[in-house]
Amino acid sequence: MTERFIQYKTENGVATVAMNRPDVHNAFNEEVIRQMTEAFESACADAGVRAVVLRGNGKSFSAGGDLNWMKRSAAYSFEENVADAMGLGTLLKTINTCPKPTIALVQGNAFGGGVGLTACCDIAIAEEGTRFCLSEVRIGLIPSIIAPYVIAAIGERQARRYFLTAERFDASVAQSLGLVHETCPQGGLDAAKDKILAALADGAPSAQARGKKVILEISKKQIDDAVIKFTAEQIAEARASDEGREGLSAFLGKSEPNWRKKA
Repeated sequence: MTERFIQYKTENGVATVAMNRPDVHNAFNEEVIRQMTEAFESACADAGVRAVVLRGNGKSFSAGGDLNWMKRSAAYSFEENVADAMGLGTLLKTINTCPKPTIALVQGNAFGGGVGLTACCDIAIAEEGTRFCLSEVRIGLIPSIIAPYVIAAIGERQARRYFLTAERFDASVAQSLGLVHETCPQGGLDAAKDKILAALADGAPSAQARGKKVILEISKKQIDDAVIKFTAEQIAEARASDEGREGLSAFLGKSEPNWRKKA
C-alpha cells in the first residue's frame, strides 16, 4: 500500500492539504507531488469548498526536494528528467490556477520548492522565525520550475539576488519582498488563517474565481485594446451572473446575499 504523504480534509467549506513527512521536514518526491496534485484537483472541483489551506505538519513547511529523489534523477536521461520535472510543474500550475482562494501557512523551513509552493498560493502567512531559501545553486541546480511563480511574487530584481546567492532570509524579509503577505507570532498561524477565511467568506465565490482569472490573464500584459476588451467582458459577465444580480439586490435592499448567509 502506498504511504499517504498528504493529508486531505474538508470542513465548513475549507479544504486543508497538509504535507505529512515531518521526519524529513516535508521534503517532497514524485509520490508526494502526485498525491498533492490529486488533493488540489479534488479541492478545485468540489463545489462545497470555498478556500484551500496548504500547510506542513511538524516543525517545517517544506524543505523542498527530497535528497533521495534528486539522487535518482541524476541518473535519468534528459527526456526522463523533463518528464519527472513536469510532475512538479503540473502541481504548481494546479495550485496557481485553482479557482478557489488558496492560503499557505508557513513555519520552520521553506527551502527550494517550499518557496515555490508559498509563491503559488494567493495568500501566504509565515510564522516569525521561519527561514526561507532558494537553495538550488548550492548543489549545482537552479530554481527553474518554481521560477515563474517566485518571480511573480518577489519581482525580477529580487530574484536576481536570491536565485544566485541562495542566502537564507527570515519571515520579515519575506514579507518585505512580497513572498508572504503577513507574519504572525509562533503558534499564531491558525488565528491568522481564521481572520483571512472570515474575510474570504464575505465575498462571492464565483466572483473570487473570476477576479483571480483576470489577474492571471492580464498580469504583465500591455494595456492594449485586447486587454481592455477582456476586462469589459469579464465585468459584463459578472453583472449578468446570478451572484452579481443577487449581490446588488442584497446591497440595495440592505440584506445579506446567500453566500454570506451560508458562511
